[in-house]
Amino acid sequence: QVQLVESGGGLVQAGGSLRLSCAASGSIFKIATMDWYRQAPGKQRDLVASITADGTTNYADSVKGRFTISRDNAKNTVYLQMDSLNIGDTATYFCNAHYRWIHYWGQGTQVTVSS
Repeated sequence: QVQLVESGGGLVQAGGSLRLSCAASGSIFKIATMDWYRQAPGKQRDLVASITADGTTNYADSVKGRFTISRDNAKNTVYLQMDSLNIGDTATYFCNAHYRWIHYWGQGTQVTVSS
């Protein structure tokens, strides 16, 4: 069981940076794979980055080299460091935790990149 709360979103100019945080509670956090998704209005929700319990990371091609996902198991928190932001990164960002067939979602945090 896990509950997720995202924070760190906001308004930033193109070329700037933001760090998103996802604080988790629940007994399965340390064995769950953690993901960041994003969804723009009228678009599908896309996987941005993931990190397994042992620290293996994967990224969407659109963010490789710009975004970094990490986790701190002692704090039950996953992070998404976003650098070199562009207007295409504007979306609501959602934290997801999954273990086996069980998935949990946060409520999302808005990221808006201005030109």
